[in-house]
Amino acid sequence: MSGLVPRQLGNRYDRGVHLNAVGIICSDLERSLTFYRLLGVSLPEYDPAIGHYEAQLGAGVRLMLDSEAVMASFIDGFTPPTGNDRMSLAVECGSPFDVDTAYTHVIGDGFSGIKEPFDAFWGQRYATIADPDGNHVDLYATLSP
Repeated sequence: MSGLVPRQLGNRYDRGVHLNAVGIICSDLERSLTFYRLLGVSLPEYDPAIGHYEAQLGAGVRLMLDSEAVMASFIDGFTPPTGNDRMSLAVECGSPFDVDTAYTHVIGDGFSGIKEPFDAFWGQRYATIADPDGNHVDLYATLSP
């Protein structure tokens, strides 16, 4: 044991480490940039010479998109991942109408829909789409009482 004792803060421990980014390995970086821009993420246009993109999402959290080539450049024996049903991202929409509109817009641009918009029993309009690598992205908004 190093003697480092974490300081308890509420229901978490603080060792000077803070989760502040979500990274996604992209098989088609250009298409992934397009997908996340459709969801309101401020990302630049694709440049084939660039393999890493970041966008601030608010509250100090970043979205990082990396090409498989960038990952292979610093991970010995890198193998591109396949399948990913254990994590999803969620995008809050301004209204139930905005959930439907975002879903229709993204699907209309050729991306995959997983679950069409529906009124969920927990009080939200909800839909699920998939990014170019199959990562699920939930769209949601609070239903009016």
